[in-house]
Amino acid sequence: MILMHLDRLMVERHVSLNDLADKVGITPANLSRIKNNKINALRFSTLEALCRELECQPGDLIEYKPD
Repeated sequence: MILMHLDRLMVERHVSLNDLADKVGITPANLSRIKNNKINALRFSTLEALCRELECQPGDLIEYKPD
């Protein structure tokens, strides 16, 4: 299972969903789906934009947990 830790990073960096969505260039609805682990895929361009805006590495956002 792949888990996203976007919610934790957003809290740590005091950034709102709407502000981050605007900076990344995606809709708040799509960012909410990412934040709530409701996605099946994530574009590298979106991952790159999230890392740029949150000043983090992909491993800070994504975790693999064996079933």
